[in-house]
Amino acid sequence: MTQGTHQLAASMINQLNRVDVISNNLANLNTVGFKADNLSEGSFNSYLERKNDDGEKVSHLSYIMNTVPKIDHNYIDSKLGSITPTGNNLDFALSQANTYFKVESNNGEIELTRDGKFKVLDGFIVNQNGYKVLDNTNNPIAANNEELMATISVVSANFADLDKVGNNNYKYNSEDNVKVIEDNQKHIIQGSIERSNTSSIASMVSMIDAQRRFEQAQKAITGIDDINKKVIESIGNGR
Repeated sequence: MTQGTHQLAASMINQLNRVDVISNNLANLNTVGFKADNLSEGSFNSYLERKNDDGEKVSHLSYIMNTVPKIDHNYIDSKLGSITPTGNNLDFALSQANTYFKVESNNGEIELTRDGKFKVLDGFIVNQNGYKVLDNTNNPIAANNEELMATISVVSANFADLDKVGNNNYKYNSEDNVKVIEDNQKHIIQGSIERSNTSSIASMVSMIDAQRRFEQAQKAITGIDDINKKVIESIGNGR
């Protein structure tokens, strides 16, 4: 395999990864509180250097391989989605980008979410997945709570300290990075929901761009293969 083919093949893999991420964003266009995922591209040597800084021994850095593109980082777009009034008293939106509701998953773990489209199930306030909404002491909130808005726990955390669970929930790496907001009513908008921050137009443009880049790399590899074939035939014929 020629050196040029390495770079082109790596580029094709990166574009396939981009298509997967963009497709997932588009699939969640109507998911309440959804935050779009994105990818950034870097060099292969930058990836190795980062691993070396993390304590993994890297024996060799190649100037040739440094031209091979690699997905360098995946990140979450933290900007607010549009706040849409619904008139439903069990719908809640968060006005600040770095704030979240706390919910208890079916396996008993505490997760964070910006999806405030709640409902009543078995006497408790739950989200669309059936996860119980929690108060500041991590107790489920009863449906007959007369001070529901004041009882719902709101916490602040940096997106960089969170790991996405599924499409719409987050887990925190350390409780030290999560701060409970006591006066939550300044951050909650009742009777509204936050729409997905995915832009359908920007996502479609990115999808077309990724597909074109994939096709260009594919054609370039085919061209290199044709050139190699002609060279081999010429050598075989003694030309």
